[in-house]
Amino acid sequence: MTESTRYPYTTNNAGVPVGSDEHSLTVGDTGPILLHDHYLIEKMAQFNRERVPERVVHAKGSGAYGVFTVTSDVSQFTSADLFQPGRTTEMLARFSTVAGEQGSPDTWRDPRGFALKFYTEVGNYDLVGNNTPVFFVRDPMKFQDFIRSQKRRPDSGVRDHDMQWDFWTLSPESAHMVTWLMGDRGIPRTYRHMNGYGSHTYMWTNAGGERFWIKYHIKTDQGMEFLTQSEADALAGEDGDAHRRDLFDSIARGDAPSWTMYVQVMPFDDAADYRFNPFDLTKVWPHGDYPLIEVGRMTLNRNPEDFFVHIEQSAFEPSNLVPGISVSPDKMLLGRIFSYADTHRYRIGPNYAQLPPNRPHAPVHSYAKDGPMRYEPGRVGAVYAPNSYGGPAADTTRFGDPAGWHTAGEMVREAYRLHREDDDWGQAGTMVRSVLDDAARDRLVSNISGHLKDGVSRPVLQRAVQYWRNVDKNLGDRVNKQVNGG
Repeated sequence: MTESTRYPYTTNNAGVPVGSDEHSLTVGDTGPILLHDHYLIEKMAQFNRERVPERVVHAKGSGAYGVFTVTSDVSQFTSADLFQPGRTTEMLARFSTVAGEQGSPDTWRDPRGFALKFYTEVGNYDLVGNNTPVFFVRDPMKFQDFIRSQKRRPDSGVRDHDMQWDFWTLSPESAHMVTWLMGDRGIPRTYRHMNGYGSHTYMWTNAGGERFWIKYHIKTDQGMEFLTQSEADALAGEDGDAHRRDLFDSIARGDAPSWTMYVQVMPFDDAADYRFNPFDLTKVWPHGDYPLIEVGRMTLNRNPEDFFVHIEQSAFEPSNLVPGISVSPDKMLLGRIFSYADTHRYRIGPNYAQLPPNRPHAPVHSYAKDGPMRYEPGRVGAVYAPNSYGGPAADTTRFGDPAGWHTAGEMVREAYRLHREDDDWGQAGTMVRSVLDDAARDRLVSNISGHLKDGVSRPVLQRAVQYWRNVDKNLGDRVNKQVNGG
């Protein structure tokens, strides 16, 4: 084999052989570059466009492919294809930080995204959650403001703890989530050593039409481990991609991480008078009321062959729901039904569902048409509905009504109706007093105090001390002593 035939020849994007990998077409060796060097133009133009806009939220992430295998029979609660006994479904997972940009360290104190895509026989099912069972706000009207408070200042361009605590202390519903964030789970040791949660409340419907409210818990089989603040700070300087590297390397060496999925199941009629609002994203359902029921195990066993194609262009959206699974009156979930798909349309184009990580394994019979970057032709005889030429038609008899629940209420702008034990501080206080041990409480006080000492203004600092006293009087007093000396 000669040198010239040992490797494939270089082509342009149309497959046409190019003249050189190194030299532009010029008038003489010192002359101007010629505009008709179309390969040079293509290379420069492609380079200028090789980054899509990064995600506004969850920009820094990692992912892998795998399988989900059902290990228990939950068909009494749902008819969803992927949760039927014995079923194995191919899937994709993406883990991420929330506030940081693409180049930010993996080990900042931050929630972690936990997004799953299941390629079922009736389309993609996306479960978009975090490594926490709760969130900072309960109404999507406040979501954008929350995210901006965690990002960078518009004047200096740096992140600012004063902005964070200003928002948190003016938003008491955040107390439960901030307690999680400032505790051990605020910095997992690796992506493999953290739990995932659907966080929102969903609705399952079984084959007989019975409805149930659901919360997802995806527990790591590797055991939960975390980094201390000092360990995380050191690692951020040594290896900003530590979590990304760990996930990829563990799969590459055959050490496939796995998680076991559980659900909490609430009978449909229990929601009306349950002691906490079951659709409030800042609340959990105590396991004593609704114990965990095993569903199956997910195993990540295949790294992406190209990070950009399969992870950066992956698109997860809670609007991807399969028959047997629907939404609940959770306001944050209902807001995200629109916002996730819309951000993908902006970031990677209206035909993002045709890209490899997002392409369903089930057949597509859609009336979607044209638009930039579309490359799969339509599979319908007519491009409109209704039509008389054999185009697809919705089959509600076969798959049921995805709406699931109904309301006859008037249009209002108000908070959730309070249930008998609803408040913003109670569950956070219970977590501090009854879930954390003494050592974890000590770390919580240290993490909170260290965070508050970093540039938080006096008025916000005073509110923050009261914020923690509202969660737990002793905790707030300890924070006050460390921050203010008394």
